[in-house]
Amino acid sequence: MVKDLLVPDYIFEASWEVCNKVGGIYTVLSTRANTLQAKFHDRILFIGPDVWIGKENPLFIESDNLCAVWKTYAKEKDKLSVRVGRWAIPGEPIVILVDFSSFFEKKNDIYTTLWNRFQVDSLHAYGDYDEASMFSYAAGKVAESFYRYNLTETDKVVYQAHEWMTGLGALYLQDAVPEIATIFTTHATSIGRSIAGNNKPLYDYLFAYNGDQMAEELNMQSKHSIEKQTAHYVDCFTTVSEITNNECKELLDKPADVVLMNGFEDDFVPKGSTFAGKRKRARALMLHVANHLLGTKWGDDTLIVCTSGRYEFKNKGLDVFLEALARLNKEKDLRRNVLAFVYVPAWSFAPREDLQMRMKGKEEYDTPLKAPFITHWLHDAPHDQVLGQMHYLGMGNYPDSKVKIIFVPCYLDGHDGILNKEYYDILLGMDLTVYPSYYEPWGYTPLESVAFGVPTITTTLAGFGLWVNGLKNQRGIMDGVEVLHRSDTNYSEVADGIKDTIMLMADKTEKEVALMHRKASGVAEQALWKHFIQYYYEAYDIALRKAMQRQLS
Repeated sequence: MVKDLLVPDYIFEASWEVCNKVGGIYTVLSTRANTLQAKFHDRILFIGPDVWIGKENPLFIESDNLCAVWKTYAKEKDKLSVRVGRWAIPGEPIVILVDFSSFFEKKNDIYTTLWNRFQVDSLHAYGDYDEASMFSYAAGKVAESFYRYNLTETDKVVYQAHEWMTGLGALYLQDAVPEIATIFTTHATSIGRSIAGNNKPLYDYLFAYNGDQMAEELNMQSKHSIEKQTAHYVDCFTTVSEITNNECKELLDKPADVVLMNGFEDDFVPKGSTFAGKRKRARALMLHVANHLLGTKWGDDTLIVCTSGRYEFKNKGLDVFLEALARLNKEKDLRRNVLAFVYVPAWSFAPREDLQMRMKGKEEYDTPLKAPFITHWLHDAPHDQVLGQMHYLGMGNYPDSKVKIIFVPCYLDGHDGILNKEYYDILLGMDLTVYPSYYEPWGYTPLESVAFGVPTITTTLAGFGLWVNGLKNQRGIMDGVEVLHRSDTNYSEVADGIKDTIMLMADKTEKEVALMHRKASGVAEQALWKHFIQYYYEAYDIALRKAMQRQLS
C-alpha cells in the first residue's frame, strides 16, 4: 500500500540564483517554477538576493500591492528591507528580494551562534563566503517574518535551501522556527568540485578521501563546514544525481534522503515554423560571424558544433573537446567543414571592432582578421587556458584547416556586441553539442541541447549521462545522445570518442540527421518536470514528518 504523502501549504525556496542568472541552479528553479506554481498558486515564494539595487533587473517585475502590509511589518518590526514582485518566467511566481547589507555588522555574532549551535566553522572564511552567508541569514529571517505574520502552526511550511550559499538560513530556521520543515539541496559538493578542479583524481580515490581533511588541504574549510553541517542537521537532505550522492556519502558523511533529478520544461522551446525560422537565422548568423572573422565562404552544409557552460577548463571537459577537434583536423576522410564554437564566459572586455566593422558591410573577405579565433578581446589573453590549449595544439584556424574553432568569451545575453542573441536562440542552430565533463553533478547543458532537438555528447561522469544510460532504446548518437565512458585516466579515449562521433555526424544524410534531431527531442520529453517533480513531493513529505516529530518531542 502506497502511503499518502504530506503536502506543504506553503513553500519557500532560497537561492543566490533567484532572479539572478548565474549558472545551472537558475535553470533548475526557473524551469520548475511553472510546474509548482500550477499546483500551489502563489503559495510558493522564491527568496533571492537584491543585488540589483539602483539598477533595473529584467528578470524581476516589482509590485507595490503584493504582500504590501507584511512588507511594512517586516521593515518596521524585523528591520528587513525587501522588494516583492514576480519572476519574469513561465508561471510568474512570487519573488521576495532581500537587501542583506545591514547584516554584515552582525556577522561575528551570527557566526558565533552558528558555531555554538551547529559547529559550523566560519573562521577560515574568505572570498564570497561572507556575502553568501549574510544573504542566507537574511533569507531565513524573511521566511521567519512572513511565517510569523501571515501563517499559523497549522500551516505545513517547507523551506528549501540550495547550495552551501543558503545553508546558514536553513540552520537558522531549524533553531528559530522549528515548525518550518527544512530541505537542503547540494547541487555539487564544494569539496568534490575543488578536488576535481585541482587536478586530483576524484573517482578512483573517492572511497579513500576524508572530506574534512581535504577541505583543510585545499583551504575550503568554511564552505565545506556549512555544507556538511547543514546536510546533517536539516529535516531532509537532497542532491541531484546518484553520482553526486556518492560524493555526499564519502565527503560529507551523509547520503541524500532523496535524489532530486533536474528536469526541463518545453515551454522554453519554440514550436513549428517559429523554431525552423529561428534555427535558420541562428545558423546564418554563426556563419556570418565565422566567414568575416576567418575570411572564408563556408555555407550551410558546414557542420556546426559547440560546447558551452562555466569556465572550468578540466571539469567541463574544455581541454578534451579541443584535443578532439585537433585530432579531427588531421583526419583525411572528413567529408565536411566543421565549425566549432566555444561559448564560455571569460575575462573579456570588449567586442572586436574590426569584426564588427566587417560584419556591418556587405563585402566578402578572403583574408582572415588577426587572431582569427576569438570574437571579443580578453584581459590577460596570454594566460587564457582555451587560447593556450589551441596554440599548443596548433589550432590557429589556418586557411587549409577543415576544422576551425571560434572562442566566444562572454555571456550570450543578447547584448554582447557580436552575436547579439541569447544562448537558447543560438543553441537551436547547432548540429551537435559536446559536453565531455569530468565533473558534472547533473549536466543541464546537454539536457538543454536535446530539449532544443540538438544531438549531444556527454559522459558517464555527468548525472544526466548516467540517467540517459538507464533509458530503454539508447544506443548512442543515432538516438540523440552519445554517452562516452569517462574515468580519471581515459582522457585520450574520450578525445577519440568525440572525434569519431563528429566524423559519424559529418557522414549522415539530411534524412538521418533529421531523425537524430527527433530522437534527441524524445530524450528531453522523458526529462520534463512533470516526470521528475514526484521526487520533490517525497522530499516535502520527509521534511514535514520530521518537523512534526520535532513539535511533539
